[in-house]
Amino acid sequence: MKTNLFTVLIFLFTTSLINAAICETDPPVSQFVVVLDAGHGGQDPGNTWNGFIEKNIALNIVMQVGAELEKLPDVKVIYTRKSDVFVTLAGRANIANKAKADLFISVHMNGHTSQAQGTETFVLGLHRNEDNLEVAMRENQVIFLEEDYEVTYDGFDPNSPESYIGLTLMQEEYLEQSIMLADFIQKNFTNINKRVDRGVKQAGFLVLRQTYMPSVLVEAGFLSNKSEGAYLNSSSGQAAISQSIVKAVKDYKNFINLELLGSLSANPPVELTTETEEQPVDIYEGITFKVQLAATGKKIEPAPNNFKGLREITRNKEGKLFKYYLGNTSSYSQIKDLHETARRSGYPDSYIVAFRGNEKISVNDALKTKTK
Repeated sequence: MKTNLFTVLIFLFTTSLINAAICETDPPVSQFVVVLDAGHGGQDPGNTWNGFIEKNIALNIVMQVGAELEKLPDVKVIYTRKSDVFVTLAGRANIANKAKADLFISVHMNGHTSQAQGTETFVLGLHRNEDNLEVAMRENQVIFLEEDYEVTYDGFDPNSPESYIGLTLMQEEYLEQSIMLADFIQKNFTNINKRVDRGVKQAGFLVLRQTYMPSVLVEAGFLSNKSEGAYLNSSSGQAAISQSIVKAVKDYKNFINLELLGSLSANPPVELTTETEEQPVDIYEGITFKVQLAATGKKIEPAPNNFKGLREITRNKEGKLFKYYLGNTSSYSQIKDLHETARRSGYPDSYIVAFRGNEKISVNDALKTKTK
């Protein structure tokens, strides 16, 4: 009897060692890391129109977004602040970079001397109009509360338009993913929350400039508009806004892991005519322009039946994503025509990209090169 018991104990001990070894060699579950940034805080209240305080509303929304995302087993949420404290713009970006985040979302409230209303979501880029510049200037002025801001931000002056002209697009390789997330957020704000849609925009926000992952800055509405300010200051308004952001994150996360294109048989094929009667005059030597249609983790055959009848589709693996392009030309006028064709064919979020050899560069840089 003693011998049998000893044998059983040895068996159980050996089994436990084997199980422990197996557990140690199992690969860790990859987590999707989201950094949530409540704008302003501490001595920086943000917008304070009509008695509404931006820093408090932004924090309430962010904490609700985080609480919902934390319920997902494969999502890790990190906050740049969880209380009424001041965090520098560089400090917020550093938190995201150190965490090697998959997404960075900064939440703010807008303000204007008019009764403007609506939501807008920004990605990093050069401002396209004075309104975008004004929003970026207002948000960037927080650096004046920081010590040694001239050194931290390389002499950047939030009040100088010239500083924005020289803004380096640090986020260029993440631009398409940032636009994708921003578009999801705006669609939810518009379709679910019934807010006025002011669109997805580009502007020079320092907090986005220094992050190294897909990043957006959400302006969830105007506190200067009494009705919208009251909505944003209410518990129901904050809950609705937060749910739309949560849904956007879930949609983005699922989108990059699912086949982007499908069920296209109902769309009639589009015949492209790429030939021209004469050589275009706007040729950019050494530059290749293409229209990016999609980016997805799935490898899709670049055939017309998979791309709504469009031809001249190429596929390129960039990082973890396969990217699908339409066209290949050194003529900017030709690529603009192809871009319009892509939009009419059902790709409203497509955009023009540029390459110098195999290196992707910004379209602005491409257009600065000498033309033939």
